Amino acid sequence: MDTNSPTGAAMKASLPDAVRIAPADDVGVALRSLRAGERIALEGQVVTVRAPIERGHKFALRTIGTGEKVRRYGWAIGSARCDIMIGDHVHSHNLVTNLVGEEPYRFSGENAVENRPASSDWRFEGYRRSDNSVGTRNEIWIIPSVGCVARTAERVAREAAERHKGRIDDIVAFSHPLGCSQLSDDLDSTARVLAALACNPNAGGVLFIGLGCEENQLDGLIERIPGERRSRIRAVGAQMSLNEYEAANNAIDEIVKLAQQDRREWVEIRDLRLGLKCGGSDGFSGLTANPLIGRAADVITQAGGKAILTEIPEIFGAERILMERSADRAVYEALVDLVNRFKRYFIDHGEPISENPSPGNVAGGITTLEEKSLGAVQKGGQAILTDVLAYGDRVRRDGLSLLEAPGNDAVSTTALAAAGATLTLFSTGRGTPLGSPIPTMKLATNHDLAQRKPGWIDFDAGIVLDEGMDAATDALMARICAVASGQPARNEINGERDIAIWKRGVTL
Repeated sequence: MDTNSPTGAAMKASLPDAVRIAPADDVGVALRSLRAGERIALEGQVVTVRAPIERGHKFALRTIGTGEKVRRYGWAIGSARCDIMIGDHVHSHNLVTNLVGEEPYRFSGENAVENRPASSDWRFEGYRRSDNSVGTRNEIWIIPSVGCVARTAERVAREAAERHKGRIDDIVAFSHPLGCSQLSDDLDSTARVLAALACNPNAGGVLFIGLGCEENQLDGLIERIPGERRSRIRAVGAQMSLNEYEAANNAIDEIVKLAQQDRREWVEIRDLRLGLKCGGSDGFSGLTANPLIGRAADVITQAGGKAILTEIPEIFGAERILMERSADRAVYEALVDLVNRFKRYFIDHGEPISENPSPGNVAGGITTLEEKSLGAVQKGGQAILTDVLAYGDRVRRDGLSLLEAPGNDAVSTTALAAAGATLTLFSTGRGTPLGSPIPTMKLATNHDLAQRKPGWIDFDAGIVLDEGMDAATDALMARICAVASGQPARNEINGERDIAIWKRGVTL
């Protein structure tokens, strides 16, 4: 069986009908669609299903009274709206969130844990940069400072990619609509993210293209680039050039001459910067793909590498898990501040903090944001939280970092690339073609999705239920190393290489 193939693992007949994730859980999760009246054996208990239960949905394992907390993953995912009988379907009709606004948290003093890197046999072929970071690609990135020249950047990239084909990995433009008519912090946020993207190790060189009259001036962007990276940075202002296409082509030719000298070399897995993301979750996300991604994050952080977790609204209700793994009081307090600040962002806009999960999540079996969050944080594995990054920050420390960004797939994957991730693992139970500037590997939570959408999916995490977590981890790590060494991810094959910038301020 080829477990690296998205369609290589077939569902085994020996799978149980349902599973309880943690011993204290009040619900089981159906691994197939269950009919009303079926008798399901689960860990020595026989439950008669009282209503049809779709695959990935929950049913009660005990009688739960009105107002009682309901547990999954060993943590509360909400409270019962009404009395729930054994075998009842547990979902939006009888389960309600417990989430509230900003909360007080207390540092226990027992959180401080030292990271102790361990050796790893996993390696990949990457590009060593002047700042000692390692890229998984050697590309030229064209970044417009403002939306007015987005199409100009795309044309330049398209023509240059053809002209320099085979000399470097690719030439790509990342268009966006911002950079003008923005004020204050909103403008600064845009500039920070674009400058941070230019520092990603996957970029062997960068061309900024500006218009000239925009607020997001080219000089300001260049000033944000560390000195050791500037030899591979060029800038062209369209209004100041007699022929902006000729000026851009000349600049790209200069960068390509430098970048084509770079060669892949064998490096340790700790040199990989791993982005962690989920989107279109379902009831299997917390059973297969998310914990499997957590295993990969553990492999890399335990080797002394870096993993980056984001989507702050999707840790609401599970933040205490990360707080318990904070490296020290400073990291703990930064996490508390970030969570409460993000909750305030919702409240100030008149929105409930529990607005998530999305309709697709609900259809897949996820009921409350707590439930979604408890599954989502598993992507961080067991790693110690060593840093908390503001939006637009670049990763600074080994271990697990938490990055400020919303749950929106396009915005958060862009933020991961700007933070310095060189490959992102993206779990999905519903499927999406979306990509980002870096290889964005999609992990299907179930066989059905992997088989229906092989053009989107890089890895079938459904093998966790077939082969076990250890075998699945080895298969995923082998695939990660292959993609990091140059094998294209599906988003690259499909040309899904987009960015989206988080806009929070006034537009003039």
